[in-house]
Amino acid sequence: MTRCFALLLLMGSSVFLFAAASGAWLHRVPDEDHLRRDPLIGHLSAIAVGKQLFQHNCTPCHGFDAMGRFGRPSLRSARIRHATDGDLAWMLQHGNPYKGMPPWSSLPEQQRWQIIAYLRTLPPIGKPMPR
Repeated sequence: MTRCFALLLLMGSSVFLFAAASGAWLHRVPDEDHLRRDPLIGHLSAIAVGKQLFQHNCTPCHGFDAMGRFGRPSLRSARIRHATDGDLAWMLQHGNPYKGMPPWSSLPEQQRWQIIAYLRTLPPIGKPMPR
């Protein structure tokens, strides 16, 4: 009986973690946040600073190529590429504890937008990274 319960608990946890990895977090983003636009998209200086911030804060989990490491997701995936700026801003601010994504609310909002501006320059999976 205990073994059966443990197996059910493990299966339930796996389904929950899969939902978090599959983009289920997008459903938690409030409408007002979902609709936000990055005011720094396309600004070359914001992109350059965003790249530095990404390298300093994000590469331990997502790698320099943003393809993900240690079970963390690729930031070049279709799911991330199709997420709105507001979705990404919400994720950076609140994190996703079920997948080990810490909240980055300690970073000033402008720096979080700079990271998003940089992420928007990344090529999709299968395309080479710019130098």
